[in-house]
Amino acid sequence: MNRSSSDINARADTPLPGTTPAIPRRAAATFAASLSFENVERRYGDTLALDDVSLSIAPGEVVCLLGPSGCGKTTLLRIAAGIERPTSGRVLINEQEVAGPNRFVPPEERSVGLMFQDFALFPHLSIIDNVAFGLKALPRREAEREARSMLTRVGLAHLSDAYPHILSGGQQQRVALARAMVPRPAVLLMDEPFSGLDVQLRDSMQEETLALLRETRATAVIVTHHPEEAMRLADRIAVLRRGRIVQTGSAEDLYDHPAELFVARLFSEINEIAYRARAGVIETPFGSVPAPGIADGETAILGLRERGIRVKDAGQGLPGRILHTKFLGDIALLEIGVQGFDAPLRVRSPEGRTRPKGSEVGIEVDMSRALVFPGAAEV
Repeated sequence: MNRSSSDINARADTPLPGTTPAIPRRAAATFAASLSFENVERRYGDTLALDDVSLSIAPGEVVCLLGPSGCGKTTLLRIAAGIERPTSGRVLINEQEVAGPNRFVPPEERSVGLMFQDFALFPHLSIIDNVAFGLKALPRREAEREARSMLTRVGLAHLSDAYPHILSGGQQQRVALARAMVPRPAVLLMDEPFSGLDVQLRDSMQEETLALLRETRATAVIVTHHPEEAMRLADRIAVLRRGRIVQTGSAEDLYDHPAELFVARLFSEINEIAYRARAGVIETPFGSVPAPGIADGETAILGLRERGIRVKDAGQGLPGRILHTKFLGDIALLEIGVQGFDAPLRVRSPEGRTRPKGSEVGIEVDMSRALVFPGAAEV
């Protein structure tokens, strides 16, 4: 697979059949393309990896595929790249079908760049030759100039004559990013590109990658299982679960209005308390909360975000007592026994650092931001 991933990057400037770029075969030219999946299904024997996936991505848009391991993110990326065929459904780039029941365009003709999690660098080529590998249509001197410019952009120009085996994981990641982007693909596909980096380098590389994407105007699809990474990078996030897209939207949409409990858990730590719905509401110690769509007598799950619970002095809000506290840097993780709740509430609070175990406190919650889901929501 290593060589095939690089071959995709190598030919990423090849125009899509039926289209003619204004400036063909030039590394500096970028023609952002739309990418669409229509009712895509992928089976491996009896295993359904993708189930009726439909998603449209606009030219120049950055979309993150977010979800746990095994949910189908990478499979969808590989189908977009042409490494795998869908069992059914269609894939379109710039409204031209590249995979479907009667058509399959090979990877090298899709005008895509693909960056794998394992980087897939050629060990026998120098760093600059690795980056220039996808620029074979250009004269050698021009290809080297483009590659060196991109290496400068990712801060590795001083290592252009070195070989991959001497580089750290973070440096190899930056070389792989440079190689994927230097042909200026119309669609850039990235599979967990920051997973092997330490926290500080990961943050800086995310910012650098986003700046490069904006600069080149390429359409980008990024696979990740880190919600914060998706929120930082994406114009729009598609959440996958068990081979299906369960919700798409901006970071704000998914955080403020999660479609189901699974999505809410991805974006924040929450307390989950079960109630019986009556007349479209649930009665909590903090007051009545609407429970739309949940029938009388059915179980509803109240979700209270740990960061949305405010710790006050005793006498304000509901009475509570701090049962446990754990220092987490800028905040403290508290377990608080609160009047009216059978189990302690978990609270992440900056004020918690100054409140020792056993303190009597008051608890307040903005119930307009409380989340309510049907009790049948799966774990």
